Amino acid sequence: MKKLFIYSFLIVLLLSFSLSASNENLYKKLNTFGDVFETIRSNYVSEVDEEDVIEAAINGMLQSLDPHSGYMNLENYKEMQEQTDGKFGGLGIEVTSESGYVKIISPIDGTPGAKAGVQPGDYITHIDDESIFGLSLTESVDMLRGLVGTKVKLGIAREGEDEPLEITITRAIITVEAVKFRREGNVGYIKLISFSEQAEKGIKKAIKNLKSEIGSDKLIGYILDLRNNPGGLLGQSIAVTDSFLNSGEIVSTKGRDKSDIGSFKASNGDLTNNKPIIVLINRGSASASEIVAGALQDHKRAIIIGEQSYGKGSVQTVFPLNDKSAIRLTTALYYTPSGDSIHKVGITPDIEILNDRNSENKIDNQLNHALDLLTKEKI
Repeated sequence: MKKLFIYSFLIVLLLSFSLSASNENLYKKLNTFGDVFETIRSNYVSEVDEEDVIEAAINGMLQSLDPHSGYMNLENYKEMQEQTDGKFGGLGIEVTSESGYVKIISPIDGTPGAKAGVQPGDYITHIDDESIFGLSLTESVDMLRGLVGTKVKLGIAREGEDEPLEITITRAIITVEAVKFRREGNVGYIKLISFSEQAEKGIKKAIKNLKSEIGSDKLIGYILDLRNNPGGLLGQSIAVTDSFLNSGEIVSTKGRDKSDIGSFKASNGDLTNNKPIIVLINRGSASASEIVAGALQDHKRAIIIGEQSYGKGSVQTVFPLNDKSAIRLTTALYYTPSGDSIHKVGITPDIEILNDRNSENKIDNQLNHALDLLTKEKI
């Protein structure tokens, strides 16, 4: 039945295009696809898993478009849904594909990847001593996955390091607390770790509790820390930004389909009562983090401190398929209120402050500068 299903899939695919496609060359290419599949099935040196071959073909088709589009089988799709809920198993790193290797966008704070010393911008070149050059992102990610409690050894190429690094990480069940906050004197410090479904609720709770703890009259301002936040849900980034603005556009999106063209505006009112805000970013701040930083910067609602952000300005839509798998497809680009696209560019901070990643000195220059700016210069 398995083979019959796959052959039926190919026949239906070809027939559907032959009936609807006016481009004869397109039909010929699809016919060639069927010929290639049949040749592999009949002549490859060893018996192949037909479903794996089909999945690889689908994934290759999507990843030829851009690094952020891809195919998710049933297991991958389930894991993606768990990540947006804030709980999943793995290493706790957000990755993409670049130059034939896996590039780390950001380790998520508090996860095994972050604790082991993985950094934004690192390239994974080997997994358990096996080169991953040329593998698809899905294939590489599958190698990173494993049983909770088991270890995986990563070969890392890092900017500024002459020799490759080896980092061993123990896989774990990861529960990401979207928001953490604390008092820094009379400054409210809020660390937004991810834009999961709990982000907006966590931000509102943090602001409310900090007002109560410090006192609204004594509270000088807020530091919103978006460093190493790889992004998440678009709706959550809009809701979080809305917590700091009274009015104005937050972000706009533009795509081919009318449903992907839109503008999102602030409506709820500034929960901080217009207190000064400093936003911290680094090259691990991506996607939804850049929406928040870009909007607050354009509206001159916050000062941005840190370093150039990652530059992921595209929107991915998940399309579930009939077999309970799904595809993740780039459907739009987003633009800051000033009309700028930060895709492959990033957000430029108002004040550039670098932290020494490779030093054992754990002084946080970026946070310290933000605290000094709020408490000493009274912005």
